[in-house]
Amino acid sequence: EVQLQASGGGLVQAGGSLRLSCAASGFTFDDYAIGWFRQAPGKEREGVSCISTHGGTYDADSVKGRFTISSDNAKKTVYLQMHGLKPEDTAVYYCVAMGFCTVDSALADFRFWGQGTQVTVSS
Repeated sequence: EVQLQASGGGLVQAGGSLRLSCAASGFTFDDYAIGWFRQAPGKEREGVSCISTHGGTYDADSVKGRFTISSDNAKKTVYLQMHGLKPEDTAVYYCVAMGFCTVDSALADFRFWGQGTQVTVSS
């Protein structure tokens, strides 16, 4: 069974930090890029960060310098370290296995989705 288990969300004050984890199982982890996407109520889904099969990373402009994506291939887990959180970062964050690394939803080749984890940033 394919699973992408996202965790680590919560409530944090503006300026705070959180680390999200995405634990993968049931598929060949090394064959896929992994991305984090988010969706706030009433807003379109937005790509946040992704990491390619070769370890290359890409971040959306809105999170550059604040968020860092990384991967522990031995644990089949991808992390999203978030610093300097802002109220506009409030959303449900999803991890997804993709054919290639992109944060553009229109271009992405989505393969497997995980359940989301809620991040709420209070002002």
